[in-house]
Amino acid sequence: MNMIYRYLSIMVAGAAILVGIQIPNFIDQYEKRLDAHMIEVTANLRGFQAIADKYHQGSFEALLREHENSASPTFQGEAKPLRTMYERYKTFFAEQLAMKTSLPGKAVHLLLKGNRELVDETHTNYSFNVPLSSDAVFSGILFAVLAMGLLEAIVHLSGALFRLAVRSVRRKPYATARR
Repeated sequence: MNMIYRYLSIMVAGAAILVGIQIPNFIDQYEKRLDAHMIEVTANLRGFQAIADKYHQGSFEALLREHENSASPTFQGEAKPLRTMYERYKTFFAEQLAMKTSLPGKAVHLLLKGNRELVDETHTNYSFNVPLSSDAVFSGILFAVLAMGLLEAIVHLSGALFRLAVRSVRRKPYATARR
C-alpha cells in the first residue's frame, strides 16, 4: 500500500505541475486574444473617431447622440451598431487596464471578473504548451504543493475516519455482550 501511495503521490505532483504551468500560458493566450480584439474594434471605430474629432471636439458620445437623434432613419439605424462597437471598445480597454498587474492578480481577475466571452473563446481555442518561464515554473510548483497538501489532507482524513469506524464497530459487540 505504501508503494501505491508513493506512486500516486508522484503522479499527482507531476499532473499538478503540468496543470499549474498552464495558468500563465492561459493568461498569455487570453491577453493576446484581448489585444487582437482591441486592435480590431479600434480599427473599426477609427473613421468614426475622425468624424467625432472633426465635428464634436473628439466626443464619441456626442457623435452617437447625433446619430440617435437624427431625423434620418439611416443615421438612426447606424446608432445601435455604432454604440455596440463603442461599448465593446470601452469593455476591452477596461479589461486591458485590469490585466496590468502581477500574475496572481491576473489569475484572480480572470477567475472572478474576466470577460466571459474572451475567457470562453480562449478556453475553446486553447493550445497546451509547456513554457519554461519563471512564472510558469513558479505556478507549476505552487500548484503541485497545493495538490500534494490536499492529497495528504484527504489521506489523513480518510485514515482517521477509517480508524474511527473500526473502533466503533469493535466497541458495539463488546458493549452489547456486557449487558
